[in-house]
Amino acid sequence: MRIFNFSAGPAALPTAVLEQVQAELLDWHGTGMGIMEMSHRGKDFTQVAQEAEADLRSLMGIPSNYKVLFLQGGATQQFSQIPMNLLDGRSADYIVTGSWSKKAYKEAQRIGAVRLAGSTEASNFTRLPGADELSFDPAAAYLHVCTNETIHGVEMFDLDGLPADVPLVADMSSHILSRPMDVSRYGLIYAGAQKNIGPAGLVIVIVREDLLGKAMPITPGVMDYAVMAANDSMLNTPPTFGIYLAGLIFKHLLALGGLDAVEARNRAKAELLYSTIDQSGGFYRNPVAVECRSLMNVPFTLADAALDADFLAACQDARLSGLKGHKSVGGMRASIYNAMGIEGVQALVALMQDFARRKG
Repeated sequence: MRIFNFSAGPAALPTAVLEQVQAELLDWHGTGMGIMEMSHRGKDFTQVAQEAEADLRSLMGIPSNYKVLFLQGGATQQFSQIPMNLLDGRSADYIVTGSWSKKAYKEAQRIGAVRLAGSTEASNFTRLPGADELSFDPAAAYLHVCTNETIHGVEMFDLDGLPADVPLVADMSSHILSRPMDVSRYGLIYAGAQKNIGPAGLVIVIVREDLLGKAMPITPGVMDYAVMAANDSMLNTPPTFGIYLAGLIFKHLLALGGLDAVEARNRAKAELLYSTIDQSGGFYRNPVAVECRSLMNVPFTLADAALDADFLAACQDARLSGLKGHKSVGGMRASIYNAMGIEGVQALVALMQDFARRKG
């Protein structure tokens, strides 16, 4: 019996997709071998990769002047790879709204000139910065943001107040494919796969073509976006199993009705969980400003931290897993990615309400 997995990542995957993977593991479409065993340059896998890209383009509405890259190294490698490819001898701006954008900013400082355009660290990353807290360089090579902070549960729902004439670079690792987004507003989008796309080890980069060809001379070929784009992400052996599984996820989301339907499901889950927290009389608390509460990652604390261990034990007994908060912030965190159904959130809410009645 499968559990309800609220882990922040690697995260739950759709059961139907995993069952298809299981059925195809030893013999993909009558070839007599699995995806992990076949040549990445053969016609069978080429078809898999091409369909994955086409389906992702369809899901997200990716314009034709953007390249889609299936890379390795995870999103953390992109913290260095982005400035190596995009700085182009200039400076870049970074907005820091949580642990991941803070790490991206720190890594970029190793590569070249970057500046802090705004930060909410003084508010413990519980909100987004106001317009009066932001300062932009109009000549910046790019502006980097993390549009959903996995650890702190802060999500950026609009781009109001951000400069339109500076390429916007966004880490979307923990909410890509959770709702429609206007790709044309971004110069580059990157996302680790292990939350809404597939297995850990795959990272997707969506980059506007005019930003290619600017890599520093020291940039290795395998980290040069232009080189990888020219080779259809296959300069070296790509993460073939990850691309295959991501392709199945894309088809699954299309079958659900696309990202409009996915967003409706995600909003229903988030509203149920947040309302339970808000209506608990203070027994549970979410620290994030209401207008930027994440639909994907919901951190919360108990009024009495001494009850944390009992709460987690009750969750374990109820087969609700992955709810312990990140070590840097403590408390609890429920990650309710696309693969988490409403029934999982209903089970968590029922436990939370029962626990509050017994311990409150």
